[in-house]
Amino acid sequence: MPNVVEALKDIGDGSTILISGFGGAGLPIFLLDALLEQGAKNLTLVSNNAGNQGVGIAKLIAGGRVKKMICSFPRQPESGAFDELYREGKIELELVPQGTLAERIRAGGAGIGGFFTPTGFGTELAKDKECRDIDGINYVFEKAIQADFALIKADKGDRWGNLVYHGTARNFAPIMATAAKCSIAQVNQTVQLGELDPEAIVTPGIFVKRIVLVGNKS
Repeated sequence: MPNVVEALKDIGDGSTILISGFGGAGLPIFLLDALLEQGAKNLTLVSNNAGNQGVGIAKLIAGGRVKKMICSFPRQPESGAFDELYREGKIELELVPQGTLAERIRAGGAGIGGFFTPTGFGTELAKDKECRDIDGINYVFEKAIQADFALIKADKGDRWGNLVYHGTARNFAPIMATAAKCSIAQVNQTVQLGELDPEAIVTPGIFVKRIVLVGNKS
């Protein structure tokens, strides 16, 4: 099992990275701190939000490592790092409605090129996108999202990478694990093969390349 530094060593400049989390729930904070230390830059990050309170994603943004954010909620209380850089034109933003973001990631993992949704039709979010009338309802075409890496947080994992989650910390992690070439999971606990109830496994190990044990601090 690699340590946090080893797990991220092949993330290169310009990578697109999916990051799980809904606020602090399910945020792989140890992996994000290690990514900052690792030094990769010009990153495109895909997450629910753009971070706040100077930790995690916000720390990467403040460090000048992020070229573009694809997210639903770029602004939150204490999201100063993103706000300042965006006003200065130093970071790009692709704003995506939350349900659309989840479905774009799920589609990427399922091998679907995209889908039509009524969400966003007639707004700035539909600008330059294909629109279509289907049975009298106006739809916008949204492309699937796939990434080079996914950094996710789980509660328990085994050496094959099978994962279970704790409550709402599950959020985006299962679909993100399927939509990346290399998924890396931060886990609170590792167990022996066979200890996880097969009916409780949410993310099968086939979708996870590496797991990193961080203990129960996260």
